[in-house]
Amino acid sequence: MKDYQGKNITVIGLGKTGLSCVDFLTAKKANVRVIDTRKIPAGAEQLDKSIPLHTGSLNQQWLLESDMIVISPGLSVKTAEIQTALSAGVEVVGDIELFCREAAKPVIAITGSNGKSTVTALVTEMGKAAGLSVGMGGNIGIPALSLLNENHDLYVLELSSFQLETTYSLKATAATVLNVTEDHMNRYADLEEYRQAKLNIYHHCQTAVINGEDPLTKEDDKQSAQQQVSFAENNADYWLKTENGKKYLMAKDELILACDEIKLTGRHNHMNALAAIALAQAAGIKNSGILTALRTFPGLAHRFQLAHMANGVRWVNDSKATNVGSTVAALTGLHIEGKLHLLLGGDGKGADFSELEKLINKPEIFCYCFGQDGAHLAKLSSQSQLFNTMEQAIETLRPTLKPGDMVLLSPACASLDQFASFEKRGEEFTRLAKLSVAQ
Repeated sequence: MKDYQGKNITVIGLGKTGLSCVDFLTAKKANVRVIDTRKIPAGAEQLDKSIPLHTGSLNQQWLLESDMIVISPGLSVKTAEIQTALSAGVEVVGDIELFCREAAKPVIAITGSNGKSTVTALVTEMGKAAGLSVGMGGNIGIPALSLLNENHDLYVLELSSFQLETTYSLKATAATVLNVTEDHMNRYADLEEYRQAKLNIYHHCQTAVINGEDPLTKEDDKQSAQQQVSFAENNADYWLKTENGKKYLMAKDELILACDEIKLTGRHNHMNALAAIALAQAAGIKNSGILTALRTFPGLAHRFQLAHMANGVRWVNDSKATNVGSTVAALTGLHIEGKLHLLLGGDGKGADFSELEKLINKPEIFCYCFGQDGAHLAKLSSQSQLFNTMEQAIETLRPTLKPGDMVLLSPACASLDQFASFEKRGEEFTRLAKLSVAQ
């Protein structure tokens, strides 16, 4: 624990996370000021009136007068005003760093371009099923600092690359980088810079859980995990066994569960399950809890979720596929009886879409592209059509549907060009899917 009493600390960014930082620091008797670059920031009405608030820009004078800056993960440390403060010797951290300095119970830490929310939630359910009090938060659900208010036995944190940029004191019991694919290329100079931010999760951890199918998830020499285990379909500590046409989740020679006994579907979710088992076992969670959670956990909304089924057609909501890697994961190993009607589009965040080309250029796959980067995506396949909106795309494909077909929203893009969030995009897809009954 660190003493913040009497320190001048500036919190950048309000919202749930910013407010949790303010609450934490005021309880520690720090002198807190808040900056938000939005003119009308979310959560401003919840801020105590005694705390100075500057909105609409970064107040350089406040930053230079600070002993410490707690920066929102949405703001890059490369920002000129932050660089000026760093050059003047001001410490810059994020809320996860504050949490790590205080947490007295084991932490399981999870990052990756895709699948991290599913794995975080699944590991949490494993811990709860084993009788533990588990605090889940970070980049999902509750801000990490708010978890300190409860007497938990274990913390399970989903961490983004942005959060890991300013985290130095994490000493996870078990940590994983599930995968590394191009994302946030509008923030990072290249894929390697993005990867290095992710790899911070391994610093000083007891067990690093790496993806045996993705060399970019492996530790560099500068990470210092005490031991390493791997997950992959084959040739890994946690792997998939195929026998008589059935697949089984394995931990070395130990049979965990048959894949048809778990609620999660698709190869990518089998990989997520293996990663979750590895993390849970590394943290000492009982196998009874692991098995119970695998059998009952239904997955998260908007992540390869069956939104609707009618007339033999499955409508699958994978709106959380906000980058190319996530859509690649959804398409890899996907088997359908009829045609796949794939909805693509939104804000690609500067990504290279070419990895999709070989996956979607198949006779049974038809693409319906929309939004800011729809035109770029439509060029990848000769069986593509371009629309302004997702609704227009669905209106066009609906009359062509036959039993055995699947309509899959797995956009490979962020949603903010046309929707308030990926959740809102998924909800709109589900609403449009259910119209199929009436038409």
